[in-house]
Amino acid sequence: MRFLTTTRLRALTCAALIVPASLAAQSYPTAWNPAVAERADVKAAFSFIEQRFPQQVDEWIRLAETQGKSRLESARGAYIKQVFEQEGLRTSVDSIGNVTGVRKGTGGGPTIVIATHMDVVFDRSTFERVRRVGDTLFAPGIGDNTASVANMLATIRAMNASKFTHKGDLIFVATVQEELGLKGMAYWLDHNPKPDLLIAPDGAFGAVSYGALGIFWTKYVFTSAGAHTLASRGRPTPVRAVAEAIRRLYALEFPALPDGAVMNIGQVHGGEIFNSIPQELFFTVDLRSPDPVLLDSLDRTITRITQQVADEMKIGLRVEVDQKNQAGGTEKQLEGARAHPLVQTAVDINRFLGISTGMPGAREAVPTGATDANVGVVRKIPSIAIGGSRASGAHQLTEYALAPSALPSTKLLYLLLATFGDGVKVTGTSGTVVP
Repeated sequence: MRFLTTTRLRALTCAALIVPASLAAQSYPTAWNPAVAERADVKAAFSFIEQRFPQQVDEWIRLAETQGKSRLESARGAYIKQVFEQEGLRTSVDSIGNVTGVRKGTGGGPTIVIATHMDVVFDRSTFERVRRVGDTLFAPGIGDNTASVANMLATIRAMNASKFTHKGDLIFVATVQEELGLKGMAYWLDHNPKPDLLIAPDGAFGAVSYGALGIFWTKYVFTSAGAHTLASRGRPTPVRAVAEAIRRLYALEFPALPDGAVMNIGQVHGGEIFNSIPQELFFTVDLRSPDPVLLDSLDRTITRITQQVADEMKIGLRVEVDQKNQAGGTEKQLEGARAHPLVQTAVDINRFLGISTGMPGAREAVPTGATDANVGVVRKIPSIAIGGSRASGAHQLTEYALAPSALPSTKLLYLLLATFGDGVKVTGTSGTVVP
């Protein structure tokens, strides 16, 4: 396995900082100073991370092979809690299973929450072991978001090994139920003091997300009296209603993402037997947009169309809202969030470490996102999501991740905390850092 060593890191620095003139012309405040990487404690931390990286990958695999399906995260949570305690963090577990570890600061700096969701979408029974082929790891949930959990634990160990000190408190949170609508993060923020900054290691490798994709999940349940097949001719049936409603919804036209919206009907269920009109049938709608006005408008339109179909076909309708995670805003609406130095600092550190998306023309800072950072964005907390590994196939049984990519991702998290943990202040758009 090839690791990104400190020597290689320096060699990449100049190339990583070269950006197209069009990007260079757009200047944002940054707190990044490459001199941070020359500090003795940071050098010691990087050496520790590099030397211990094989064990980090082993831990990553162990976590991936531990049950972590949403609402079944307790085994992963117990392991993370044990590591937090071993590393001297003040540790607690809340009523829904979020595991929190606090690393106290010396005072005078910002409180930073590092929120890494530990749940995955598939049950552990869908695979037996992580399959390793060279540098590639294959398993559901290996990238989303198990890589970032291992990165977070490695960062904490490196801080202790290098005797890292910081002014503000660092609060590490392993959240639950992110895949069910960011429920763990929302609960944590509802029951704890508002932090100054929020970093969610969970996102696209090489990109920094600073926005929040609004996510509405709604179930539309059609009901009827039902009837035996022999008595079904001419009777109202929820099957026809569901089919017609879905047809009309997919005929809707609206602008596509990133500034528009996307809609998916993910579930269609109902009926118990072959020989009867079902008494209940439902479909679900996953509606997403960064634009709060468009999101609300489409949500109302979908409900109105579905109700019209039910009325026309003399079928009952029950609307069940599973979640309404609000949108953070369009790129224009998020201009203030983009100007916060947290965003550009993460972009600059990505460049410094030679981290990129690997896709020509891909944006380094993205005004949307679907991570725990969303909850902070909507609450007006400066929030970003950063990549945990270069991975593909999220939410699929074929998911895989490139193991070496977790090394620079871990260093990215460490450098962010080393930068903002000192309580730096940033002035102007030129990125002038004031101690």
